[in-house]
Amino acid sequence: MPDTDIWLVALLALVGVLAGFIDAIAGGGGLLTVPALLSAGFDPAAALATNKLQSSFGSFSAALTFARADKIGWRDAVPMAVAAFIGGVAGATLIKAMPAHLLAGVMPLLLIAVAVYFLLSPRLSAREGRPLLSPRLFTLTVALGVGFYDGSFGPGTGSFFMIGFVALLGLPVMQAVAQTKLLNFASNVGALLFFALAGGIHLPIGIAMGIGQYAGARLGAGVALRNGARIVRPLLVIVSTAMAARLLLDPANPLRIAIVSAIEALFAGAPGP
Repeated sequence: MPDTDIWLVALLALVGVLAGFIDAIAGGGGLLTVPALLSAGFDPAAALATNKLQSSFGSFSAALTFARADKIGWRDAVPMAVAAFIGGVAGATLIKAMPAHLLAGVMPLLLIAVAVYFLLSPRLSAREGRPLLSPRLFTLTVALGVGFYDGSFGPGTGSFFMIGFVALLGLPVMQAVAQTKLLNFASNVGALLFFALAGGIHLPIGIAMGIGQYAGARLGAGVALRNGARIVRPLLVIVSTAMAARLLLDPANPLRIAIVSAIEALFAGAPGP
């Protein structure tokens, strides 16, 4: 774990501001914070633990901003948040038993699907759509399942919550963003509870980045409230695509290995000139 150098702390806090801004609108702030923590000298376990601490500040800030703007439907959101919290605890507890390499292989495909959906779907608007699931069924499936995923792996959690709220519950865009931030905060806190008990959190850097996250998320939520679907849609597409690309750039990613192997086999079997 790195020393607490003042310039390193300041730089990571600035990363937290930018990540919080992006996270509040479209999710995906972990694209910035986790690599930044790893580059700063954290081992993967400490990076994940510290990341949960700082990201909890941002998701709380965004949820609070949307709540003050009266964008959260509390009657349905509270049970969903409880389910996301339980899922986050369970996912973090079982993180060592999870086939993370398999998740890493599947995630790029899911994130690309999310990007295509939000790029082409006419349902991302200020109007409410037709729900395909009841709030209770959504709570027991999507909220619990995505919360579990957030505790065990994490990339794209906000995007997956968003597509659930829009495509399955038919929520208007700003309420979907608001509910997403509340559930993301709940799953973050659930996972953070496990990491706090297990150790590995670097408090000075986690808190410094958290303060940055809080400020950035407040700014991002304000931008989302003022611009609505006009800014949420393109950012969701960009962030989901960027997360998929980031995962595929990892040489150890199983999907990347499979694609490279298939290409090599194709060229190896091609007839020579």
